[in-house]
Amino acid sequence: MAGEYDDIINLPYKKSTTRPHMKLIDRAAQFSPFAALTTHSDAIKETGRLTSERITLDEDSMQLLDSKFQMLLENISEHPVVTFTYFVKDNYKSGGEYVEVTGKVKKIDGIEPIIYLEDGTKIAMIDVVEIHQGDQGFLGISTSY
Repeated sequence: MAGEYDDIINLPYKKSTTRPHMKLIDRAAQFSPFAALTTHSDAIKETGRLTSERITLDEDSMQLLDSKFQMLLENISEHPVVTFTYFVKDNYKSGGEYVEVTGKVKKIDGIEPIIYLEDGTKIAMIDVVEIHQGDQGFLGISTSY
């Protein structure tokens, strides 16, 4: 059976004298699949990600939260373990999400209203919607929204 390439099939391989020999791993990389749409799938995931709108507290809820802040300030020297629920603005979309963090309160900055926890977490007081301490609520005051 005579083939189209019979005249060259048994010729010895001639290495280039001007170019270095390519490693097999580099040769294989030339034929690896190319995922041109990886950023597209990331964009689709980002579009599908849901955010929440910021809750506007009514007057009663704001007064209760203010009294909890006052009690927290009065007991700051004890470094109480407190759970805060607060709003974190999304960097890419409108809205954000509500996060719950528990930790020992280190200090409260009165000039810039920020709560500092001992683990380094910083919480802007304006973003806080709920404060709890244990099962009883903060110092015995419990609320539900």
